[in-house]
Amino acid sequence: MTEIAETIPDVADDAGNDSFLRDGIRIFCRNRMAMAGLIMVGCLVFVALFVSFISPHDPYRVALNEQFRPPSTTYWLGTDNFGRDLLTRILYGARISLVVGIVPSFISLMIGAVLGVVSGYYGGRVDFMIMRLADMMIAFPSLLLAMVVMYTLGANLFNIFIALSLVGWAGVARVVRAQTLAVKEKEFIEAARANGTKKVAIMVGHIFPNVVPTLIVLFSLSIPDAIMWESSLSFLGVGVQPPEASWGLLVAKGKEYLFSAPLVAIMPGVAILITVLAFNFVGDGLRDALDPYMKD
Repeated sequence: MTEIAETIPDVADDAGNDSFLRDGIRIFCRNRMAMAGLIMVGCLVFVALFVSFISPHDPYRVALNEQFRPPSTTYWLGTDNFGRDLLTRILYGARISLVVGIVPSFISLMIGAVLGVVSGYYGGRVDFMIMRLADMMIAFPSLLLAMVVMYTLGANLFNIFIALSLVGWAGVARVVRAQTLAVKEKEFIEAARANGTKKVAIMVGHIFPNVVPTLIVLFSLSIPDAIMWESSLSFLGVGVQPPEASWGLLVAKGKEYLFSAPLVAIMPGVAILITVLAFNFVGDGLRDALDPYMKD
């Protein structure tokens, strides 16, 4: 009987987790904007993975005799100042935008999550030092800080990962710290302390799982920010460098021909707009789905 009784809480917890997951999926699926955003994100992922198979032309082929061709059956969106197919360049830019959106967001999320949990659980001087560092990062303009990093390290894709990871962790740390302060006062944390569980084990095994839903929402909402920052850096000339097909770089080069060939600048901007909206729709849907107060 003792062994059966010991297994009852685990079964209850599993059932509660399953119910929470089912309710979250149901709420997310009922959100039309979130589903539309998810479909658009799925299309973006598909394009990024299979762009070399679906792109109609070589993105690096230069044909000066075909500069600024208007949209046609051969060039659906026309060509740029080097005679390169604009649609192909935009499709290849989706790969860079997706990688830049996901990788730095994940790195900054992990840094912020670890520092936030440690700060909230230990408190005292540790909390003071981490939060003051986070305040400094938040007070400094993010784009300007990223530009300083890029000027210092050099303009390439790897350094963009470093720059965007540095500017994104502070906000995550503050949110996770607030969650940790609330969770560590719960009865099951007190019980774990009474049983002699080590602090690291409590943070990893008890506190961190309770902040995972918040981290999922933060991750989905930080991806469009990273895409916008990369586009801004590339537009300013300190991000992705030619001849790579970054959306921000395409807009920067296309603005010189805004009146003679407006599609060269407008269409990459539209791609950025649609992608950012899609991820924001998904993030808003996840926030509603994972919020316990939204459950019926």
